[in-house]
Amino acid sequence: MPTVTRVTLRHAARRVPAGATLGMMMNRHPFAADFKARPWWWEAAEPPARDNTLPERTRVAIVGGGYTGLSAALTLRRLGHEVVVLDAERIGWGASSRNGGMVSGGLKVARGPLEKNFGPERAAEIARACGASFPFIEETIAREGIECDYVRCGRFVGAWTPKHFDTLAKTLPRIQEISGHPARMIPRGEEGGFIATTHYHGGMFAEGSGSLHPGKYARGLAAAAERAGAHLVDQVRVAAAQPEGAGFRLHTSAGEMRADTVLMATNGYSRGGPMPWLTRRLLPVASYIIATEELGEERIERLFPRRRMISDTKRVLNYYRPSPDGKRILWGGRASFAPQSPEAAAPRLHAMMCAVLPELRDVRVTHAWTGNVAFTFDYLPHLGEEAGVHYAAGCQGSGVAMATWMGHNAALKMAGASNAGFALDGLPFPDRALYNGNPDWFLPMVGAWYRLRDRIDRIAA
Repeated sequence: MPTVTRVTLRHAARRVPAGATLGMMMNRHPFAADFKARPWWWEAAEPPARDNTLPERTRVAIVGGGYTGLSAALTLRRLGHEVVVLDAERIGWGASSRNGGMVSGGLKVARGPLEKNFGPERAAEIARACGASFPFIEETIAREGIECDYVRCGRFVGAWTPKHFDTLAKTLPRIQEISGHPARMIPRGEEGGFIATTHYHGGMFAEGSGSLHPGKYARGLAAAAERAGAHLVDQVRVAAAQPEGAGFRLHTSAGEMRADTVLMATNGYSRGGPMPWLTRRLLPVASYIIATEELGEERIERLFPRRRMISDTKRVLNYYRPSPDGKRILWGGRASFAPQSPEAAAPRLHAMMCAVLPELRDVRVTHAWTGNVAFTFDYLPHLGEEAGVHYAAGCQGSGVAMATWMGHNAALKMAGASNAGFALDGLPFPDRALYNGNPDWFLPMVGAWYRLRDRIDRIAA
């Protein structure tokens, strides 16, 4: 992942034509003069540095300081267990402070082939388990008093084709059942009540969805865990968790630490980590986001009536929203399936934005950044235990609520405090022959195929 600093000559040189200067290039559209290659969220809530003193031992060691690890730490402390959370960067530095801040309870799972893969009864259990993540995060924010600009605003999902509209309509009953909130189809021509565009063939509006400031939420969740007594350790990379007696010896960049129990909560940053078994079952995929210059609240309100969250049904999807302060647009998507700097991805994201909202062609980009999400081969989150090590991972790019919920349930299991089984616990966790956790060699081919399919579907529509 590229260093998140202001634009550097090393990165900008990739785009500078012969004879052009860096200053000339940075004044060109779509970059604002003060462009930064770092999350806009960090302007208000950059992850702070913490003490990186490593304790000699702990009851529970959690590897990964994002939503999953922090939520698990909070629950474990509430249950009276000693906890140390270790992160290779700063606590909350990864996707937890880089995502789009869109909160939903299992909408992606609801649109997947659950019944085909598990049968109707098991599918319903899995769907309900995923849907429970939405009320849980709302309860967590309220209980812990986390100031993160949370609003239950609903989400509009734009249909890329009429066929996609029909598919959304078929999933509507399940989405209502999972979320416990109303959802309805929006015919083509009525999208203006949600997003000022005619780009889509109608869509679906689901009320069981919200928005927050992910940087503030990550910081608030970390603060809640610390208040409860969790020890959060920054910039200590765990290389291995070796079984020793009834527990584990963790080999880290700051020395060794012993723990009775270990939870791997590294998700999209598992590659090269201490649990190769988990790495082989996760596909880390970079997601890219840009923030526009300030457009004014009146213009934002016209473009995004009632400031809904927006996504679409493309294979190479867009997801976008107004900023919490209602002054600018945050636009995310799969700008590249190969490793790419935020600066190089920004013009492509800007073009994707203008395809949906053409009036934004002259709007400049002030921030661009990237972060890893984790997909699984069966498109389901997974929680379980392998060789004595616990894990929770694979939120399919929708992890704000789900990761928080998965961490909580992993903690209940580790503490022996779960009153009932959790439907995502112990599911068969598929891998693929010859896959070692590095998808860089084949993801560009997959991305090219997805883009081609999107174009073909649109032409056929």
